[in-house]
Amino acid sequence: MAKSRFVYTCNQCGYESSKWNGKCPSCGAWNSFEEELAESPSSPGTGNARSAPDLSENILELESIGADSDVRYDTGVGELNRVLGGGLVKGSLVLLGGEPGIGKSTILLQICQHLGEEHSVLYVSGEESARQIKLRAQRLGVDTENLYILTATDAEAVAGTIASSVPDIAIIDSIQTMSISRITSSPGSLTQVRECTNLFMHTAKDLEIPVIIVGHVNKDGAIAGPKVMEHIVDAVLYFEGERHQSYRLLRAVKNRFGSTNEIGVFEMLDKGLREVENPSQMLLSGRPHNVSGTCVACVMEGSRPILAEVQALAAKTSYAAPRRMATGFDFNRLSIIIAVLEKRLGVFMGSLDVYLNIVGGFRLDEPAGDLPVAMALYSGIMDKQIDEELIAFGEIGLGGEIRSVSHAAQRVREAERMGFRKCVIPKQSAGAVDPAGYDIEIIPVSTLKEAFSVIK
Repeated sequence: MAKSRFVYTCNQCGYESSKWNGKCPSCGAWNSFEEELAESPSSPGTGNARSAPDLSENILELESIGADSDVRYDTGVGELNRVLGGGLVKGSLVLLGGEPGIGKSTILLQICQHLGEEHSVLYVSGEESARQIKLRAQRLGVDTENLYILTATDAEAVAGTIASSVPDIAIIDSIQTMSISRITSSPGSLTQVRECTNLFMHTAKDLEIPVIIVGHVNKDGAIAGPKVMEHIVDAVLYFEGERHQSYRLLRAVKNRFGSTNEIGVFEMLDKGLREVENPSQMLLSGRPHNVSGTCVACVMEGSRPILAEVQALAAKTSYAAPRRMATGFDFNRLSIIIAVLEKRLGVFMGSLDVYLNIVGGFRLDEPAGDLPVAMALYSGIMDKQIDEELIAFGEIGLGGEIRSVSHAAQRVREAERMGFRKCVIPKQSAGAVDPAGYDIEIIPVSTLKEAFSVIK
């Protein structure tokens, strides 16, 4: 009989130790060890490499492997297809994570309506009863005949059911409720989550069935379970956004079959999630009029240009050290921009609190957001209004120069489509934009001083 023992496992890399450690010696993560009950390893077998099966007959030449063009399923949701790289790939394992109540189960049940028109879908739930899923489906208007519901938590039984029924698509909600009976640890533990994910991965690959699994997140916002689970799956999608706000962002942090730069924008309504095909209009709605400290930026999210409003506020500090706060923008980048403004343009902010906000819960991670941030800061400090029909993008160097960015023509085209009449761009990027082809005034600048001269 196997003898049980307690082990401590790192939830980031899966490293096991007989005692708790504050820092993982393998990956260096802090406070990542969790206690779990594991069985002692069995005695090693007497076999060797010579007794292992010979798989030389299974070796294939790359050119001999068929690659059908129709290897993706259309989910019926354009924003989800964009994030996945064009659709759901056959035989892929997709992990969908997000905060509780963010809309993970909602969007999966919604896509079943479109997928059920031509394909059979098996929806496995370990959290809800069949009646509860039926009530939610009625609220969302899901009534397809090819949607089958299974309520179970035994991962091996679920995998066996998938292998026997062979649906076209399988959905597991959620991986933290699944367990394997031969593993003594409780459902949701590191070992259970890792082994269940590995089991569903083999099921998806062997049967060429796309499997979507839902993953809960921990208090830090990361998907609960070992980091190795994210290495097993083919794609990792995150739902972002505040639970009590209507807009949701779907972002891919890993995708073996597409780009990880694309995002999908949704709005949560009474009837479920609705696609936002024009996120720029959503992010710019409700802009204040005749107010200083606001500027519109244009950033690229994959192949999509998105316009977002940057708001900056500078006020006299009441503390010994001024406060610096940034929402939706990198704090270190903000500190660099403030230092450049003080050194190169003499805009002193040592006695001012600086607050920066990107409206709509959006996040500016691209260097092209530097220039609109600097212009919003300058506008707020000098109390000068920026033209409401002006948009800017560009990277700021430590010498106060405006450096070029990619996809300048696409950004200008999006600004023109949204009704802007002036566009401040880096002078080095002006060669890629033909002013005659746009109904918008192109203002090339090479320094911050030139950019600020536009603000009157």
